[in-house]
Amino acid sequence: MIEVREIRKSFGEVDAVNGINFHVGEGEIYGFLGPNGAGKTTTISIIAGILLADSGTVSIAGMDIRKDGRKIRSLLGVIPQEIALYEELSGRENLHFWGSLYGLSGRELRSAADRVLERVGLSERANDPVREYSGGMKRRINLCIGLLHHPRIILLDEPTLGIDPQARINILDIIREEVSRGTTAIYTTHYLEEAENLCDRIAIIDNGRILAEGTLQELVRLVGEEDIVTVTGSFTAEQVNPLLGGVKVDHLESDSIRVLVPDSHSISGLLERFFAAGVNVGEVSIKEPSLESVFIKLTGRELRD
Repeated sequence: MIEVREIRKSFGEVDAVNGINFHVGEGEIYGFLGPNGAGKTTTISIIAGILLADSGTVSIAGMDIRKDGRKIRSLLGVIPQEIALYEELSGRENLHFWGSLYGLSGRELRSAADRVLERVGLSERANDPVREYSGGMKRRINLCIGLLHHPRIILLDEPTLGIDPQARINILDIIREEVSRGTTAIYTTHYLEEAENLCDRIAIIDNGRILAEGTLQELVRLVGEEDIVTVTGSFTAEQVNPLLGGVKVDHLESDSIRVLVPDSHSISGLLERFFAAGVNVGEVSIKEPSLESVFIKLTGRELRD
C-alpha cells in the first residue's frame, strides 16, 4: 500500500530525514517510535504531500506522490500533531468546514459528521464552541476530521499528545476499529506503551534514521534474553572497569554504567564487587527485555530524554 524509498529532507544544515526506507501493507498499523525531533513529523508530512522530499520516492497504492499527489491525497486522512480547529466554531461546524474541503457536501456531509461525532462520544456537545472543550475532546474532534471521508489510509502524528489516559484509550480504540474495517495507518508516537499495544510493526527512529523495524517480538529479540542493568553513583569509568569480570557492557562513563546480564546471580556478583571495592553506588535499575530496552540499546538513551 505504501512504499517509501531513500527519502531525505534537510532544513539548512539539519538532516531531518536521512535516507528512510519502509513499506506498509494494506490494513496494517505501522508505528514510528522516537523522541521529539527524531524525524517522525517530517516523514509523515512528506507522505501526506505537505512537504516535498529533497530526494527519494513515495508510492501509495501504486501512485507516485510527486506525479499523482491530488489522487493520493483523496485517499488520505491526516490527523496532525497540532490541533487544527477553529475555537469560535462548534465541533459540528468545524467538521462541516473541513469536510467540505474533502469534497463532501449536503446530506453526505451532515451524515458523515453525525457518524464520527457519535463514534467519539461527542454528539451531545457537537454544537458547543470548541473553546469550551477539554483537551481530550479537542483531540477527538481533531481525529474526526481525518475520518470524515472514509479514507483508505490514515496518517496520525502523535494524536494522543497531552491528554488524559481515558481520552487516550478512547482514541486508540477508535483507531483499532477503523483499521479493523481495512484502513491502513501510520502512527507516530513517543509513548512506548502505545507502540507496543497498537502497532503491528514498529520502526524505531532517531536523528532522521530508522534504526530498526519489525514486530514487537522481532525487535525484542534484538536485545536477546538479557536484562539491562543501569548503575549510577559517584565513581569513574577507570574505577569500575577492572571490576566488571566479563560482564557485557552496553555503556560506560563516569557516574553511570549500563550492562547486559543473563540472570540475577550476575547482578548480585557485580554489585558485590562494587561494594567490596568501595564504589559509591547511588541507584540500580533493572529492565527486562522489552521495547524500551531495544530503544536504549539502539539509541544509547531512554525515550523520555
